[in-house]
Amino acid sequence: MAWEDELGELMATRGNALVRYAYMLSGDRALAEDLVQDALVKVFSRLRGPAGRARRPAGSTKGTRVHTLDGSPLENAEGYVRRAILTLYLDGYRKRQRWYDIKHLLADDGAGRGADAAATARVDVMSALARLGPRQRACVVLRYFDDLTVPQIADALGTAQGTVKRYLSDATDHLRDLLRPDDLHPAEGRAAR
Repeated sequence: MAWEDELGELMATRGNALVRYAYMLSGDRALAEDLVQDALVKVFSRLRGPAGRARRPAGSTKGTRVHTLDGSPLENAEGYVRRAILTLYLDGYRKRQRWYDIKHLLADDGAGRGADAAATARVDVMSALARLGPRQRACVVLRYFDDLTVPQIADALGTAQGTVKRYLSDATDHLRDLLRPDDLHPAEGRAAR
């Protein structure tokens, strides 16, 4: 299968899932779409690279090349693209930091919860995720969205398992504080017990 066909099939079958994954990391739809596009370029540009990078089938003409992603095209292609999305997100965090510093992240305006509590909760969770550091956020998304184990997360991020556990612990504490209902927050001026 040519790389163009692999790309087209991947986007037709898994494009929305890739954007959702990037959205869980970034918290911004436009940025998620940019991350997916950049990751696709990064992965598939290697497939259409110079003639020396692709294998030629036996007895093929000089211009014919075989483009594969080591086995089943869609399974591996999606994995490569997901890894590229994560790498691009972590690498670009500093560039985006200034923008995040001026964006008002708290979506909950303090109004009472009504019938739309589920929709509000989703927005609150995304706002709380956006307040985490890039490594903490990546660990939370990989653990609770991708359902990876601590060793798998450590391998994906290239860090120690203890570091991943610490990021998850700190992130969980921070999210718990941010997402706690207003009536459970300590009163202003009084120390928490």
